[in-house]
Parts: sequence; C-alpha cells; structure tokens
Amino acid sequence: MDLPGVADAAERARAALGEAHRHKTNRRGWPQTATEAAVRAARASAAIDGGDVELPADGDIQDPLLAGALRLATALDGDSLPIMVGTWERAPLQVLARLHVLAAAGMVDDPDQLGRPRVDPGVGERLDALSQLVTGGTTVPAPVLAAIVHGELAALAPFGTADGLIARAASRLVSVSTGLDPHNLGVPETHWLKRRTAYHKAVEAFAAGEAEGVAGWVITCCGAMEVGAQEALEIAEAHSA
Repeated sequence: MDLPGVADAAERARAALGEAHRHKTNRRGWPQTATEAAVRAARASAAIDGGDVELPADGDIQDPLLAGALRLATALDGDSLPIMVGTWERAPLQVLARLHVLAAAGMVDDPDQLGRPRVDPGVGERLDALSQLVTGGTTVPAPVLAAIVHGELAALAPFGTADGLIARAASRLVSVSTGLDPHNLGVPETHWLKRRTAYHKAVEAFAAGEAEGVAGWVITCCGAMEVGAQEALEIAEAHSA
C-alpha cells in the first residue's frame, strides 16, 4: 500500500465498481447483467492465453481454453456463486482445486492430476501463504488483495495447466467475497485482452518481486477493474434500453 500510486489506483477501482452497482438496472436486474458480464469475461480470459474468443453458432466448443473459461463462468454465476464464495472464504485452496478441475478438463493427459497442485519445491508453501491472506491475513483494500491473488497465481502457475484462467477467476472471487464487486458485474478481462502483451509483461514484473514491478502490477489490475466497471455500466445501459 505504501508503493507509489497503489492507494489511489485502488480507490479509483473501488469507486468505479460502486458506481456500476448503483446503476438503476443493476439494483434489481443484476442477475441478467452479471450473466452477460460472466460470458464476456470468459471469452476474454480464454483469449488472453491464446484461446478462441468467438462462441460457435452450433454451441459445439472445441477449444479447451474457451470451454474451461465458460465452465468457470458458470461456477461464478447465479446460484453457484454464493456457494463458491462461502467455501472460498474459509477454504480457498479447496476452491482453487475445484477451479482447476473445471478449467483444465480436457487439457491434462492424466485426469487424476485435476485439482492437484504441482509438487515442485515452494509451490505448497506459497499456496498456503496465499490462503492465509485470503482468510484474514491482511487488511489491504480489496482491489489490492484481488491483484495480489491474481498475480501470485499467474506467476506461480501452481497447477501447470489453465493457471491464467484460474488466476483471473480467483481475482473475481476476491472481488465478490470482499464486497468490492458483490454481483460480479465488472469485466476487467476485456481490458487485459486488449493489452495482452503488456498484461503478460506485468505478470513477469510482479513475479520478479521488485517494488516497481509489484506496484506496476497492482496499478495495472486496479486500472483494469476501473475500465471493467465502465463496461459493466455499458451492459446495464443496454439492458435498460
């Protein structure tokens, strides 16, 4: 929080998402706008990692990244979301395993590896540390926590498959569970997709652990949340027409 620009970026993200939730359409019609946001986010999230962005007209999705991203979107929408959030708040590692099962189905040679982190040195310890942050080990503002969870999972790649999808889904869970984006209306993924090269470079800078890279990553994530909130407003306006 003491790094230059972080506090201001976090506050702008919080204010923008608050405005999206106060839109007249989202006061009661948020289930419809949230579902549209989830689909947009899934398509963009898959494309960030090189997957397809277009949904086949016949509904037969061949690209495993897009299929996995859409399964994650379904798990973080509607009646499934409160269940997922409740588990996330007390047992985030259990949720991460579930996210991998959903995201990586069809991507691994051995189905028994679904939901199991890599056994490489340090992976388990870093996941445990992340779990402690999520379950009350920090008092930083929600946008900062969401950025750290996102960055750590993207950099660590704990499962070895679909880690980008999982990192972005986990960021959403932080936003929902902390009340930053309780109805999951924001679409930061489309902003990251438009700047995909910069996004991946920012992850690398975060992974290096230097103050400048960490601050840059958090500010980048907060900026994406701010832009994603504007897209949430556009979705709400379209539904109010």
